[in-house]
Amino acid sequence: MVKTIYLIQLSTLSMTRRQIEYILTLDRLRNFGKAADACFVTQSTLSAMVAKFEQQIGISLFDRKTKPISPTVQGEKIIDSLKSVHREMRLLDDTINDIKGYEEGNFSIACIPTVAPYLYPLVLTKISKNYPKVDFTIHELTTKKIVKEIITGNIDIGIVSTPLEDKEMIEYPLYQEDFLLYDCGKTLESKNYRISDIDLNRLWLMEEGHCLRNQVGKICELRQQKKVNGNLIYSCGTIFTLIEMVKRNRGVTLIPRLSMANLGPNDAGRIYELSDPVPTREIGLITHKNFVKKRMLRYLIKTIQNAVKSHLPVKVESNFIVKPFN
Repeated sequence: MVKTIYLIQLSTLSMTRRQIEYILTLDRLRNFGKAADACFVTQSTLSAMVAKFEQQIGISLFDRKTKPISPTVQGEKIIDSLKSVHREMRLLDDTINDIKGYEEGNFSIACIPTVAPYLYPLVLTKISKNYPKVDFTIHELTTKKIVKEIITGNIDIGIVSTPLEDKEMIEYPLYQEDFLLYDCGKTLESKNYRISDIDLNRLWLMEEGHCLRNQVGKICELRQQKKVNGNLIYSCGTIFTLIEMVKRNRGVTLIPRLSMANLGPNDAGRIYELSDPVPTREIGLITHKNFVKKRMLRYLIKTIQNAVKSHLPVKVESNFIVKPFN
């Protein structure tokens, strides 16, 4: 019923898909010049098309006096409806192409920062060569931002730590990777490190908003320790930065196994296996529940699983999965 109303409204207003894209891009970037560049049109063209729609409906979508520009109260409601219309249009395109067997157009993939630098180099070249008519857009975003962008229709597929247990998402497990201890403080004779051996006063973490920070917190029970040690946490935005800070301060941290691929030869003596039960995280693909590009989805799953196979150990039955949130 809602979809029918949207289509009727569009027909009545003679609104084009391009106008919808202009308005949504302007809402996202909050700047006419940047929005015009993103849409590959002149600023005057974009401004005129947005103004034309505003005249048709008799409502101003944007307050042009603010810096940056911002949606009006009425405009926010209309823009939310346009986002739904845009998502349904993309879904229609995807359904038609899937039925015809076409693999072309745009496809967006977003990956969390603790996976992207290690996984993207393993798969992107192969994926782009296999689908030469598809324009891939690649992003690094936190899990919460990925979910938001998938719901709004800006991202097709997300690569995150699962399970998320989000009713709007469908999850497809890819692989499991265990956590390793990276310790620059001292060299132990034993390569088996217990969680209880970690010196929490030297432990470095990712910044707030990263699921890895939350997972390490669960492994080390930092919720309790944080109350005792006021200088426990120092925030880092990437694993690269995290490792550098650990090196400089002779600290310690936990890293996912796949990140070892980018470590140098001098780091081998700083890596310690964790004793059973080994904390492990699951990495998976997520899509909106209405996602229809099933062929692309199956190809991505197979390609990623084959690419990481040689970098990850055989699954240990005693491992325990650390959820990213909750």
